[in-house]
Amino acid sequence: MIREDNILVGLDIGTTKICVVVARIADGKVNIVGIGSHPSTGLRKGVVVNMDSTVTSIKKAVEEAELMAGIKIDSCIAGISGAHVKSFNSNGVVAIKDREVKVDDVARAIDAAKAVAIPADRQVLHVIPQEFIIDDQDGIKDPIGITGVRLEVRVHIVTGSVSSAQNIIKCCRLAGLNVEDIVLSQIASAEATLSPEEKEIGAALIDVGGGTSDIAVFANGSIKYTAVLPFGGNNITNDIAIGLKTPLEEAERIKKRFGSAFADLIGENETIEVPSVGGRKPRTLKRKVLADIIEPRVEEICTMLYEEIKKSGAEKLLASGAILTGGCANLEGIVELSENIFNLQTRIGFPTGVGGLVDVVNNPIYATGVGLLICGYKNPGVKKSRPEKGRALKKIYGSPNILKRMKEWFKEIF
Repeated sequence: MIREDNILVGLDIGTTKICVVVARIADGKVNIVGIGSHPSTGLRKGVVVNMDSTVTSIKKAVEEAELMAGIKIDSCIAGISGAHVKSFNSNGVVAIKDREVKVDDVARAIDAAKAVAIPADRQVLHVIPQEFIIDDQDGIKDPIGITGVRLEVRVHIVTGSVSSAQNIIKCCRLAGLNVEDIVLSQIASAEATLSPEEKEIGAALIDVGGGTSDIAVFANGSIKYTAVLPFGGNNITNDIAIGLKTPLEEAERIKKRFGSAFADLIGENETIEVPSVGGRKPRTLKRKVLADIIEPRVEEICTMLYEEIKKSGAEKLLASGAILTGGCANLEGIVELSENIFNLQTRIGFPTGVGGLVDVVNNPIYATGVGLLICGYKNPGVKKSRPEKGRALKKIYGSPNILKRMKEWFKEIF
């Protein structure tokens, strides 16, 4: 296989699957050229618990993507999630040196906002500017060149466990991949599924995966709140396995093929065949029995998600409603059930903003992988070719080389 320049690779390391999405950058557009996926057995609730299994899954997903794209992959932009991820908002205030805001003034303001006490076992993943305030004039997105005396910035800071992030990076390196950037999964998903209009008037991105459910709340064009909850599709699968007395693998298959989160959508005469455990004969059951198992669990998950969204204080600002991504977004009836609980209009978030093999990634399970590519393309610090050995890890938002990249931030974030 050959190596090519202008290639970006997104690596979505999930609890139930490892997904690799490859894109070629051409004519200012991200064009999908290959994907690869493999079941994930080495993670639990987004955290690596078995290094060897995770490395093996990454290798197999990469091999599949390489075969489809016809290129050699040796670097990636990795996603991160898990209950260890925490976020908060912070403010920073500085005096404007020459009465006109320059790049270094903005850098000092962001540094002031970042000057908060963080435990030694945690690291900053993202520092995302929300808005700037100059002499009590708020709502400023790009302050460069504006005259004033006092500059204040409001930022959203995302932190994660140092060990969890390092384990993800180590797994990638053992699989032969250099990690160019590490990005919070729901931020990546939002890049691929939310429009600028939705971010402006208010939207909640909800990524319900196998082991975790990720939330990102947007309003007034910027991110306001992020959270990761330690439950997802695996809880539904476990309920099915116990309720129908069937192996977990069969429970997962039944969920994907016949599952419904809204029992009212199921006809009374619809039936399914359920394999038994211990070599017993398969049984025929009404499909409504399956829906009666799934609906209470999905209702519980949606209720907890809505309670978490209410913590952001922006639930009344979500005029665009909720956007569902992740594997569970494919579950029949989940939109109807979510609308009842959230009291918000809800839709499925399909990846947009890319070209190439669009039909191949036209599925909410690829939202994070595609979003990682978009983040990499928008980030001037990501090298779009084979990386140099020993290249230091940088962050999408919050790179140490802040002075050189500040102007690009404003162009792409705002």
